[in-house]
Amino acid sequence: MDAPVPVPSLSEPALAALAGRLRAIASELGFRHFGISGIEPGAQDRAALRAWLDAGMHGDMAWMARHAGLRERPAELVPGTLRVVSVGLDYGRRDDAEAWATLADGERAYVARYALGRDYHKLMRNRLQTLAERVQAEVGPFGHRAFVDSAPVLERALARNAGLGWIGKHTCLIDRNGGSWFFLGELYVDLPLPVDAPASAHCGTCARCIEVCPTRAIVAPHVLDARRCIAYLTIEHAGPIPEELRAPIGNRIFGCDDCQLVCPWNKFARRTDEPGFVARNRLDEASLAELFAWEEDEFLRRTEGSAIRRSGHERWLRNLAVALGNAPSTPEVLAALAARREHPSALVREHVQWALDRHGVR
Repeated sequence: MDAPVPVPSLSEPALAALAGRLRAIASELGFRHFGISGIEPGAQDRAALRAWLDAGMHGDMAWMARHAGLRERPAELVPGTLRVVSVGLDYGRRDDAEAWATLADGERAYVARYALGRDYHKLMRNRLQTLAERVQAEVGPFGHRAFVDSAPVLERALARNAGLGWIGKHTCLIDRNGGSWFFLGELYVDLPLPVDAPASAHCGTCARCIEVCPTRAIVAPHVLDARRCIAYLTIEHAGPIPEELRAPIGNRIFGCDDCQLVCPWNKFARRTDEPGFVARNRLDEASLAELFAWEEDEFLRRTEGSAIRRSGHERWLRNLAVALGNAPSTPEVLAALAARREHPSALVREHVQWALDRHGVR
């Protein structure tokens, strides 16, 4: 909690009114998705997390296993927590046709929609803090702490319990009135606010997300093997990309959206009006060769304030080398690869050579 303050003594009607104010202020701050839950994710959620970790499906993300207990028990992460306020911030672009067109153009780079603009972490965390401060100004101080992918939190389970949506077969949260193109954030509070009804699932027999996954990473409904997921391979994974998964990656150089692009519930997704999420550096239309030419200083300059920076320049080049290996054998593609053939990084050189081999260049 931000401060060890006593919980204000509020009646049930006052707590209900406070929950309404939180919802109203959250909406003013751009959070179109809002709900309040208790602090227990649920026995089924805990069991699923344990089974997933035991199967090694988290790959190199050792921190997932290291802090599993805190994910399961929010009150241990932040002592004194009584409720979790979950919010969602839309980032959808309503550009499905353009996204598919990019994926079909082997010389263009595909960047996951969430990473085209400003990094959402700081933006959302600041707004969650503003939400808490505005409410404090009205009711007095209370304990709170904001999280946006910054701590071990079972955010989708908590958001489902708060009524924001259900966890789809692709493991993304789906709002029946707003699709799945939104970020999640949480505000842990020490107020006994009234909780919202949990969301029920509405995937039915649909399996489009499972069927479309390029690398077959969704190994069962609601079970994602990160070791096969393009988002993990191009962002979290530090080493060589397994050769058998390189061709299916296609031209996806940072993340993947296929499972969301085919989800029928995303016909209800709303286009974001958040200025910070507008595409930067022509990332929604740039060619692979163009991005592969970025030296490290240019990469760092262009990705300042972007989620892409966390991958680092070496992985950026590794990912682009794979995509160029899957691209048509044009003069531009071959010249781009040849220019990196003697790169100082062994990781980059190996992926460049793989790409050249794909084009029959020795």
